[in-house]
Amino acid sequence: MSTQSNSAGSTAGAFVSTLALGSVSAALYLLLYLHEEKLETIANLIRQGHKSYVVVPIGIALIFSFIHGAFTGRFWDLLGLKARK
Repeated sequence: MSTQSNSAGSTAGAFVSTLALGSVSAALYLLLYLHEEKLETIANLIRQGHKSYVVVPIGIALIFSFIHGAFTGRFWDLLGLKARK
């Protein structure tokens, strides 16, 4: 009886965490869209030789990779799809 309760609770928790990660991922895409002009300026500065700004797009890519990857993994787990071994 307690396994059903734990299963329902873990499914609800998995759903909430998936929804939260999806929301954070969507918010990151919105921020990227809203600040595209600043990112273009940074790209132009990098082309002009200011190589220290290269950490900005790399940092953005890493953040997107971690958040969106975690969301995608939890999403497929929630649907019950697993990779073959």
